[in-house]
Amino acid sequence: MQTVLFILVILFAIGALVALVRGIVTFLRTTDEELRRDPQEGPSPSSLKQNQMMWRRIQFQALAVIAAVLLLLLAHPHA
Repeated sequence: MQTVLFILVILFAIGALVALVRGIVTFLRTTDEELRRDPQEGPSPSSLKQNQMMWRRIQFQALAVIAAVLLLLLAHPHA
């Protein structure tokens, strides 16, 4: 069980890293036109993608923390 949780921690951390990189790449591809849009038009597709990647990163980080806590609890059951 500990091995499975350890693998999950690693996979969730990789997922968070991938979401972070995708969000940064999307941010870097933002054009001046998108930045100068009228706020009344709503968010640009780039802004929506950045926001989506931020939430993905947060979700992966939360899952990694939960798996790490479970791993530590199983490693020290007497605590």
